[in-house]
Amino acid sequence: MKILLTTLHAKYSHASLALPCLAIYCQDISGADITIREWTVNEPREQILRLVMAEQAELIAFSCYIWNIEQTLRIASDIKKISPHTRIVLGGPEASFGIFDLMHDNPAIDFVIKGEGEAAFRRLIVTLMQENISMLHESLAEIDNLFYRDGSDSVSGPLSRKNLELDSLPSPFEAGLVDFSKPLIYYETSRGCPFTCAFCLSSVEGMVRSFGIDRIKKDLLFLMTSNVAQIKLVDRTFNYDAVRAGLIWEFILEHNRNSHFHFEIAADLLTDDNLNVLARVPENTFRFEIGVQSASQSVLEQVNRTADLQRIFNNVRRLLAETNIELHLDLIAGLPSESYDGFLASLQTVASLHPHEIQIEPLKLLKGSPMREIGRREGYYFSEFPPYTILRNPWLSYQDVCRIETLGRLLELFNKHGGFATAFRILQRHITFSDILDQMARNAGNENLSSLSSRRVFELFARLAEPLLSEPDRPLLFDALFFDYCSIEMPLMGKLPSFVSHQQAHCAWPRRTELPGGVSMQADSRIKAFSGIFTHDYSCELWKSGPISLTFLYISGPGRGLQIEVLST
Repeated sequence: MKILLTTLHAKYSHASLALPCLAIYCQDISGADITIREWTVNEPREQILRLVMAEQAELIAFSCYIWNIEQTLRIASDIKKISPHTRIVLGGPEASFGIFDLMHDNPAIDFVIKGEGEAAFRRLIVTLMQENISMLHESLAEIDNLFYRDGSDSVSGPLSRKNLELDSLPSPFEAGLVDFSKPLIYYETSRGCPFTCAFCLSSVEGMVRSFGIDRIKKDLLFLMTSNVAQIKLVDRTFNYDAVRAGLIWEFILEHNRNSHFHFEIAADLLTDDNLNVLARVPENTFRFEIGVQSASQSVLEQVNRTADLQRIFNNVRRLLAETNIELHLDLIAGLPSESYDGFLASLQTVASLHPHEIQIEPLKLLKGSPMREIGRREGYYFSEFPPYTILRNPWLSYQDVCRIETLGRLLELFNKHGGFATAFRILQRHITFSDILDQMARNAGNENLSSLSSRRVFELFARLAEPLLSEPDRPLLFDALFFDYCSIEMPLMGKLPSFVSHQQAHCAWPRRTELPGGVSMQADSRIKAFSGIFTHDYSCELWKSGPISLTFLYISGPGRGLQIEVLST
């Protein structure tokens, strides 16, 4: 039997982990010819359909998420019209809830697997390949968590919470089933989550299960020695067991070459031993994503989120002070009883910790999550279509939600283009961080914030920030903003950002032979330079007063990213 495993990613950089796990668990089934193909939601549906049909698969399995379910269903419908005998199976979080309605509304779907898929998918393949077709329905009825068609009805096998013994799952990495050409590779050391947050589907997955520590070390060593650039751990709470987390971090520190790791952690579960280990992490090696969600304990309690906020904040401060770990803190807007002002208070509390990045997301009422029942009870209105984003609730109007979305998009833009740290320091002399973002979002209105170059983003920042300061304070803001711009991108001659275009006469683009003495670099490096006159020397923690000439060196070379050095002269 020819079997196609496929999914549509949100971005090209992503590589599936679910599909290789399915493939490796079924690899020894005699007669099963399994192929993995991956596309993105941005590719033309007609082109994906042609490529799917070219595989001539008898069974096509789609991994479904909120970003791809609608396009997946359209492709499945077209497949069935072209090849009525091709069987189609769905799995993944977006196909695991409301299954009878899903199958009723989409007659092209033959099977749906609810929840963890490896064992059920293996049994489905074996069953479909059996010779006794007359016993097919009886056999399908014995497969746990499988939904299938029985004539005009949709039925299911036993609904079970029995989970896979994780160490029985062979490594898909050693088998060569994961696409290492992608810049980002997903990896899991555990499944499940210790928490029961109402807004998250992990709350219904049950207890946490871990791969054995020897298996984890073997996989990680394979990834690190394969020089995988970015390894993103998909564990919902990586450090649910502090001792286990410490052992894995120690192993990475001992064996890592140049891989960068992303972990989602609960900061309040970090121990002193953990922090001592993390203090040894080299720069540009670890990134922690920490879900604060709200700075109000009472708000968190209403969504059954167990969190010690004071311990979270204290450990975030320690991580920033004692380690080189990049910290990404998350907030969710739209939780019960949190008004717009309450959300701004949460934002200000998180901003006062000075993390490297803050991400804001409006609440999504995911299918199957307990938040759906809370939403029904409390009077939430949300989109009936993926990603099921909140539209309004008793505490937030639709206009509030739109403003929060704009605020989040601005933060995303600013983070993507260097963070604007110097300009924010100037602004925060006069106004709090949360008020800055609030006023910027109001000033932005319905402005298009997509597909902007770095220069356009900086000009946007200047335009939105200008009304926040009195006229005498604006030149210093623009001066600091220009420093931020030069710190991530070399200004082009004749194309300075509009807020400093008047300084063209004071700028210079020196040749390599004209650089200040003492500049040393590798022989194969390429160097460009830019010099400008600034009000302060922003390159030092305690700004020196100017006017001062700063020279920015933009250094690149084979196999190395752009390095920027600032020299004061």
